[in-house]
Amino acid sequence: MRKYILFIYICISLTVVSAQKITFSDSATISLITCSPGEEVYAKFGHTAIRVKDPANGIDVVFNYGIFSFETNNFYYKFIKGETDYQLGVYETGFFLPEYAARNSMVWEQKLNLTPTEKRSLINALLTNYEPENRTYRYNFIFDNCSTRPRDKILAAINGYVKFKPEKEPNTFRQWIGVYVGTNTWLKLGIDVIFGMDADKLATQNESMFLPEQLMINFQNAEVYTFKGEKRNLVQKANVLVTKKEVKEPAVSCFENPMVVSISLLLIGILITLWDIKRKLHFKLFDSALLLITGFGGLIAFFLTVFSTHPLVRLNLNLLWLNPLNLVVAVLIWNRSLRKVVFLYEILNIVLLIAALTAFALSIQSFNLATFPIIVLLLMRSTHWFARAKRRIFHNNEFKLDRKFFHEK
Repeated sequence: MRKYILFIYICISLTVVSAQKITFSDSATISLITCSPGEEVYAKFGHTAIRVKDPANGIDVVFNYGIFSFETNNFYYKFIKGETDYQLGVYETGFFLPEYAARNSMVWEQKLNLTPTEKRSLINALLTNYEPENRTYRYNFIFDNCSTRPRDKILAAINGYVKFKPEKEPNTFRQWIGVYVGTNTWLKLGIDVIFGMDADKLATQNESMFLPEQLMINFQNAEVYTFKGEKRNLVQKANVLVTKKEVKEPAVSCFENPMVVSISLLLIGILITLWDIKRKLHFKLFDSALLLITGFGGLIAFFLTVFSTHPLVRLNLNLLWLNPLNLVVAVLIWNRSLRKVVFLYEILNIVLLIAALTAFALSIQSFNLATFPIIVLLLMRSTHWFARAKRRIFHNNEFKLDRKFFHEK
């Protein structure tokens, strides 16, 4: 209910702001607002906004590039394809801060050290961007988001250039994201599975600012150099607007750790394989479930790799073991008449799984550690099925070739 009330407030505020001609005095202050991450998936990386406060005109508003709606037609499909549109919203700071206080996020304010000319330039750019024909933009998680847009507007308004303090140690895109989603979490596993080789490239200092907190840190230590040779700090003053309350972390179940689950599955698979060998059986139900899960995951990864415009999903070597064709094979293994087809597929699958383990070992792409037991499990079950099917197929001469085929005509 709280979110619906806030949404109504924002709609009212947007209507008021758009219905009047906003004017700011030279005494207005402009600040970069940074919000710490929340619990929701879309809030895991925090948020950035620009605050313009002008007591002379009784104005205190936030320019927020993070407005989107789940009610958009085909929202999730568009999100997966990378075709999500965000908007620039403008509403009173009094409506902005309570939302982050309610989700228990820290909110920092960095008052920017701008000249009157730079302030006017930035405010004009923001108001122009807020025009109905300009406020919507195609969201890009890495290169064009609610953090990079405020940065670009601020830097473009400065008469000179900004020099950032060099980073101590650069990270890859995958490493930066891991800082915010955790190391041993299902979200991190999912991200690692859909990200390809591009995610293992080192992010430049400018690219790392797609993360709101990294933008804040870089701004705090930045200096402005004017064309006249003058120098000043980019941030004049920093303070906290909303303080985070101490909350006791809930107990974490062992099954919330993907590594525990994947190792457990491997151990179960080993026991089933030993039982199959001893009893000369084949537990098709286990293999079918395993193939369905990995096939469905492979279908998502394949779709993102081929059709999505999201960055970092190209050249994904996870498709070596997350094979979308597993969805088909999960059904075919129940049909004895198609045993030869599955046999040939397993030959290809074993080659792909060995290639995946090789890529894992050589670090050609960074794989999530929790995928290693699953790859081993898939290889073990495929090899077991291959060996068992081979004996049956060749024992029954199902691959018997006509000798005339080799004779010259």
